[in-house]
Parts: sequence; structure tokens; C-alpha cells
Amino acid sequence: MSSSGGEFMVTMRRKEVVAAMLPMQKHWLPLSNLDLLLPPIDVAVFFCYKKPRGSASGGAELLCNNRGVDFLEAYADVKLQDLNLYNPDESIEGKLAPTRKHGVLSVQVTELKCGGIVVACTFDHRIADAYSTNMFLVSWAEMAQSKPLSVIPSFRRSLLNPRHPGSYAPSLDHMYVPISALPPPKVPQPGADPLISRLYYVTAEKLSLLQTLATSKSSSYKRTKLESLSAFLWKMVAKSAHMENANQKICKMSVVVDGRKRLSCGDEDMTTAMASYFGNVLSFPFGEKIVNDLKEKPLSWVGDEVHDFLEAAMTKEHFLGLIDWVEAHRPEPATLNMPALGSYHFPWGEEVGYVMPMPSPTVDGDWVVYMHLLKAQIELIETEAADIFSPLTADHLNLLNAD
Repeated sequence: MSSSGGEFMVTMRRKEVVAAMLPMQKHWLPLSNLDLLLPPIDVAVFFCYKKPRGSASGGAELLCNNRGVDFLEAYADVKLQDLNLYNPDESIEGKLAPTRKHGVLSVQVTELKCGGIVVACTFDHRIADAYSTNMFLVSWAEMAQSKPLSVIPSFRRSLLNPRHPGSYAPSLDHMYVPISALPPPKVPQPGADPLISRLYYVTAEKLSLLQTLATSKSSSYKRTKLESLSAFLWKMVAKSAHMENANQKICKMSVVVDGRKRLSCGDEDMTTAMASYFGNVLSFPFGEKIVNDLKEKPLSWVGDEVHDFLEAAMTKEHFLGLIDWVEAHRPEPATLNMPALGSYHFPWGEEVGYVMPMPSPTVDGDWVVYMHLLKAQIELIETEAADIFSPLTADHLNLLNAD
């Protein structure tokens, strides 16, 4: 086994389909207009657990038929503290994270050499955003501990019904496009720079520094952590671009916005309903700027640009208009007008990277940041921002005492 924790064997012990114990009536659950913005892709998450101390034990519709969930049990000859968390391409993909073949969810539980386990789930993104996925995982954990569910999921698609008559801002025609309007996918060129995945640890101190640098003196509010990180990465991606006519070429950046609070807009009943809504309630506003401007102007200028394009999507009307936009283009599926970088775990395809920041499970205010970018972009970030992005290790997650 390599000391990097990437070369290890995984042995599949058992595979079964887990269905609900109680019988249920087969029915169809329609996808909402916001679900229809998501392409048919899967998103995987994984969780690592040390061995317990002192214990040895017409639209698109979703068919709800209690088919069950593919559940895999496996064993990996690697210790948790030796797992290469920094390079998930080597240690997680194809080994610890399952491939979804049927249904909308697959689960793999892998026992490790030290007695710890890794629980990985792969979801169809068209039925759940990150908020909904977290709701499911928390409910699963509560049920496993025989606790009452803190949130009962709601599937009321009527919460996201279009208006009659519908109305939307012309800017949505620029933000989203019908699938048929997209050009054919590019054929990968031999020797093309590959997209790779890496995990980093960023301290609260470094995030605060980015906030300070991304906030202009004329601003009355400090830029948020997400705005600041997005601005910094937008600048890095532009800097990595080696192209002619950089004073004319455009670089796009998209940041995800959850619409639950925006649609509630102070309405107490709507706030309660949306807090338990299971499905996609997302928008992906983006900005586009000339490469040279992003490279040469200060981070505070880039921070202002990120804030401006995000602000336009922070309203109830934006999400109501987005629902109406999808309705006006039914039954044709649609997608986001391709950005160069999205600050969300969302594989748009081609050479589009994506980044997902998560709170550290060990230190309040620190972040774990997942990046899926071109190799050259990763190399530039690691060269010029090594003091900000530290490769994720077991020590960051207090896993070194996992024996």
C-alpha cells in the first residue's frame, strides 16, 4: 500500500436493495420547474467515522414504487488516517463512492482496516439539492439513533407552481438556455488539460483576510466569505488562462443561490413550508468579465462584481420568474448558460470547473473546500495561494488517533 493512501484494495462483501418495511401505494411525484433546470447528473458525498471506542458492533415525474435503494457493503485495506483525502480522484472515486445504476440513490458502506467506516451516497441531482440531501442524511442519522425526525420532508410541488399569467425578466434568457440551443459537445483533444479533484483546508483567519481584500473602501458592508472566495478563485482562473487577445476574451463565474428564504420573504407559513421542502430550489446567477480585467484589477473590484451579479438573484421575484421561465419553455429541458467556473459541486461538462466549500467539522469558522478544476488551474492555485489552501489531511479532521 502506498503511503499516500491512494493505492489500496476494496473488496465488495455484499450488495442488496433496501426498501421500506411498510407497504406503500405506488404513485408518481412530478418534478418541479426548478428540478427541470438540473441535467441528469449524479452527485456523491462521503462521511468518515472512526471506530467507536469501547464498542465492537409530461413533464418529468419520479416513480415512487418502493423499489428500494442499492446498498453495498465493502472492505478496504487502508486505515482511516492513511486515506488520501487531498486527492479524492485517487482514494474515493471508483473505490469508496458508489456508481448509481438504478433509482435515485445508491449507498456504499466501507469498513476500513482500523475499524472505522466510510459511508458514501450518490444522488441523482434532479431530485435533490444540497439542502435536501442534508435533510435526508440528518433524518437517516436520527432514525438510526431511534430519535424523532426533526424535520418531516415536504414534497408539495404546488409551492413552486408557475404564475398565470407568467412573467420573467429578459435577463433569464441570457442566464439559461434550452438544451437544443447548445452547440454540440467538443471532441476532447489529445493531450488536453484534464479536470482533476482536490480537497483543501482553509482557516477562518485566511477567510477573514480574503474578506478584507475583497471589500472595497467604498463598500458599506464587508464581503461575505463566499463572495470573497469566489472572487479570489475567479481571479485565479483568469490568471491561469494563456490565450491571445486576453483583453477581449471573457471569463464567467457562477455562484449557487438557494431560493428557500427568498421565496419565503417574511411569510411565516411559507418559511415553515420551504424549510422542509425536498427538491431543487436553486438558481445559478453568473458574471462575465474580460480576462485581463480580472487579472489586473484588485480583488476588491472582483468582489464588487461577484456581489453585483449575486444580488440580482437574491429576490423572491427572481425565483418566481425562473419558475415562469421554465414553464414558458416546457417541455424542452434547459440548463445554465455555461460558466467557466461555478462555486458549487455541479459538473456542467466540458472544461467547466466547480468548487464546493463546506464548514469544518472540527474547528468553527474553518472551511473544507472541494475543487474540481483544470490541472493547470489547480497548479497555479497551489503555487500562488499555498498559504491559503492547505491540502486536506487526517490531522485537520482529528483522525490521526483512528486506531
